[in-house]
Amino acid sequence: MKAIDQTTIVFSSRSANEGFARSCAACFAAQLDPTLDEVADIKTAVSEAVTNSIVHAYPDRLGRITLRLRLLEGNVLEVQVKDSGVGIPDVERARTPLFTTGSEERSGMGFTIMESFMDSLKVRSAIGKGTTVTMRKRIARRTGGAR
Repeated sequence: MKAIDQTTIVFSSRSANEGFARSCAACFAAQLDPTLDEVADIKTAVSEAVTNSIVHAYPDRLGRITLRLRLLEGNVLEVQVKDSGVGIPDVERARTPLFTTGSEERSGMGFTIMESFMDSLKVRSAIGKGTTVTMRKRIARRTGGAR
């Protein structure tokens, strides 16, 4: 799919930046005139992806997280969250509900939540090189609105 617009934001893996990333994604997606429910879905999925990078990719140090947002043809928002952290040894296992490498306060539902709020989810990871999560959501066109 061809990109109509895009932006890339790089920030440190501080927990305070999770809200920043979520807000950036919501503001960028506003170009597609999403409903409040669609915005909430996007913000929730971005929050989960960024939190995974903060907590799991850099467990003992600060690192960089790259948030890439693209508007694609067909009213599709693509969100990519990339880190250069420790990587995921077994992506399929990590995508299993309730699996976590974090402390007992972690639910292990991050990928499940991302998958349920977005239309597609792809996870690529390499040990010692990092993880890239790519999500897409088609925003419904509403009648009567100009785009």
